[in-house]
Amino acid sequence: MTCAEFEVLLCDYVDGSLDAERLEGFGEHRESCVSCAQFAEDVTGAVQFLKRVEAPEPPAALLTKIAFEIPSGGVRKGWRASVLGWLQPVLQPRFAMGMAMTILSFSMLGRFAGPEIRQLRASDLQPAAIWSTVDNRVHRTWERAVKYYDNLRLVYEVQTRLQEWTRQEEEDRKGRGPEDSKAPGKEIPEAGKETK
Repeated sequence: MTCAEFEVLLCDYVDGSLDAERLEGFGEHRESCVSCAQFAEDVTGAVQFLKRVEAPEPPAALLTKIAFEIPSGGVRKGWRASVLGWLQPVLQPRFAMGMAMTILSFSMLGRFAGPEIRQLRASDLQPAAIWSTVDNRVHRTWERAVKYYDNLRLVYEVQTRLQEWTRQEEEDRKGRGPEDSKAPGKEIPEAGKETK
């Protein structure tokens, strides 16, 4: 028997529910292993100490309160209690707050980016009116997309041109030496010489 098996059987040994075969193997291991023997002695000593301690008596008021709270018969729940039982997870504060934020988000999205809401009239349900409205919306959306693309293309071209000019200017500066950095047509007079 191993020490792990000994620890598993120790509870049954303390309770006195080990059969004869296992009790014999348990006793042999207890005699051969010093640490397991010490552990078994500690456990049985703790159990013996707990058996000597008196059970605490509950206060009389506690027993009366428990007896009062216990229903005398099976109380049938009403339909309200069953509905509240189903709605209990939904009525939690975090769920309610999340639902409120979702409704607020959708209402703001509908207000600022959604379709215009107005009363329907009989003339709105004619196929020609529906087709012209859809066609108008499609053309407006297409024109917005084309304008957006053109604006992006213009910005990209301007940025590219500015980058090219900056790169050319840097190459020109690197290509010219320190002597070439003088302005053309103007010479810097040397010390002691007069310019005409």
